[in-house]
Amino acid sequence: MSLEKELAAGVAQMGIAATPEQQAKLLDYLALLHKWNAVYNLTAIRQPEQMVSNHLIDSLAVLPHLWPQRWLDVGCGGGLPGLVLAVMRPEWSFTLMDSNSKKTGFVQQAAIELGLRNVEVRCGRVEQWQTEKKFDGIISRAFAEVVDFVSLTQHLLADGGRWAAMKGMPEQELAKLPEGIEVEKVITLQVPKLEAARSLVVLGVIKK
Repeated sequence: MSLEKELAAGVAQMGIAATPEQQAKLLDYLALLHKWNAVYNLTAIRQPEQMVSNHLIDSLAVLPHLWPQRWLDVGCGGGLPGLVLAVMRPEWSFTLMDSNSKKTGFVQQAAIELGLRNVEVRCGRVEQWQTEKKFDGIISRAFAEVVDFVSLTQHLLADGGRWAAMKGMPEQELAKLPEGIEVEKVITLQVPKLEAARSLVVLGVIKK
């Protein structure tokens, strides 16, 4: 099956509305990821066919469960899920952050080549970064255990903002959460062609 058909089938199976232009842009991103991966080692997955399911469709699976408006993708690596989400939600803004300058260099270049005007890229350690503009949502895909993800980024969360942690089986991690943080929901995700368990954990600050 061609990459186009693979992506279209996955999107249809998950019931996600993606225009032909958005799907084409996602495949352009995949081509860049595959090309740069040879030099920068952005992902352990080398085959474009596998990248469609493990990267694109896996990132798209969380889309129906997210909310507007300002998002931070922590430990974005080669741009996942932030760049995928930015393609799908041009009216939202996304800041992608990683401490690896090679990876953020790629993400910046990819955002330019894809014409994504809703993307800002930052290189550095998230716990040291300060910004006046806080985030409505903070997401991570392969950054840290939930307890570390929350503690390292809480200073960047807007009032009423929430975290979205992309995980496999999160039960053990959630047992370690500190007081003051609540699990709003754990959503089991069905990702076509992905055999591993996937879930999205939505967390918030308990209001006093």
